Amino acid sequence: MSDLIKESVEDAILGGRLRLRQPTRGHRAGTDAVLLAASIGLTEGVLCDAGAGVGALGLAAALCRPALQVTLIERDPFTADLARANAALNGLTDRVRVVEADLTRASARRAAGLGDGFADCVATNPPWLTPGRARVSPDARRAAAHAHEDGGGGLEAWMRAVAAMTRPGGRLALIHRADHLMEVLTACEGRFGALSVLAIHPRSGEAAHRIIIRGVKGSRAPLRILRPLILHESEGFTPLAEALHRGEAVLAED
Repeated sequence: MSDLIKESVEDAILGGRLRLRQPTRGHRAGTDAVLLAASIGLTEGVLCDAGAGVGALGLAAALCRPALQVTLIERDPFTADLARANAALNGLTDRVRVVEADLTRASARRAAGLGDGFADCVATNPPWLTPGRARVSPDARRAAAHAHEDGGGGLEAWMRAVAAMTRPGGRLALIHRADHLMEVLTACEGRFGALSVLAIHPRSGEAAHRIIIRGVKGSRAPLRILRPLILHESEGFTPLAEALHRGEAVLAED
């Protein structure tokens, strides 16, 4: 624990309700995790946070939905230890478990006790970048959070694993860069239907920089484009964005 303390700092999100120890260097969870947690329609059952990092998404969902059981999957040992510490820090160890595994490898999932179809909903913020096609951070942990493993199959392999972990009729919630929309839709094809796309814009009149995609495993219902979410106005967050960041609102699919 002493190494965790030395190499991490404590932050707070959801208006200070959720305390998080995060690495002093590397990826730090924030708005993306908050928005994705607010997009999960599940109120009970098993939620899987795939590629959980320090657990921000899954812990935020657990804090706001007292009937949820949450599994956090993270392959980096140090980051997984931070996720465990954060579950304890927020009094959520009775409903949150941390599994250390490479989720893109079926054998690793099975060895960690993760059977196919165990989750009612899988929520994920996949690595965005493909090595060799984009500039990747020299910081190892930031690179691991933002870029797929070299030779690991990229988003296609990630979504194959997500689909395997989701029960038939279970739900997907995913956040990604807006310029990767077509890649995400392609990776969902044949796995998730009833897809909805929520574009997230920094300000009114500016292009979307994030998308949230939700869907149902095995559904054949058509794609829907939802009304966009605007995060900022002249004086800061919009009222809805402020409520989302405080954990006092959800993102409905209408």
